[in-house]
Amino acid sequence: MLFEKGQTILFQGDSVTDCGRSREDLSDLGRGYPLMIASRLTAEHPELQLRFINRGISGNRSRDLVQRWQADCLDLKPDWVSILIGINDTWRRYDRNDPTTAEAYGENIRWLFEKTVASGAKLIVIEPFHLPYPEDRRTWHLDLDPKVAVLRELANRYAACLIPTGGLMHAAATWQPYPVWAADGVHPTAAGHALISKSFIEAISR
Repeated sequence: MLFEKGQTILFQGDSVTDCGRSREDLSDLGRGYPLMIASRLTAEHPELQLRFINRGISGNRSRDLVQRWQADCLDLKPDWVSILIGINDTWRRYDRNDPTTAEAYGENIRWLFEKTVASGAKLIVIEPFHLPYPEDRRTWHLDLDPKVAVLRELANRYAACLIPTGGLMHAAATWQPYPVWAADGVHPTAAGHALISKSFIEAISR
């Protein structure tokens, strides 16, 4: 187990992390993988007295995390930071003609990683992903794949562990159809969140 007694774990990202969390109740973890991870670890390791925070915000891109990192990460003084960001850096190219290059994404990610590690926190990186469903999502990998390649290189340098979410989701889609895991190809279903949660706990339990 990578986590130690009394530590604080912060989840950061976009709507996949946000997953309907309350803005009035800052202890609310939403309905997705952060809640599932926190619930299971609290049940299985109550002696660790871990604290979990969710600051994911729907619609965020990597540049949005940069803008709010001081208040929504560094000021919270977490021991661990889990980051899942990037699908909106791709999505905005297709729905608003507002692309983010892989180079710009990489610069943002490097800045986030450097600031986080310099603060003394440790990083867990969850890869952004999409499934080729519905039909209009089938070519998104052309934009997302270069970003994931940059993310992997930086994670290898800065992170304690990396969750290869895209590969996990595609592997799961050989067992059950795409909509079982992400009904719109982007936002996980409960089963999709459970898959992320399972992979996360396996990674930090090694």
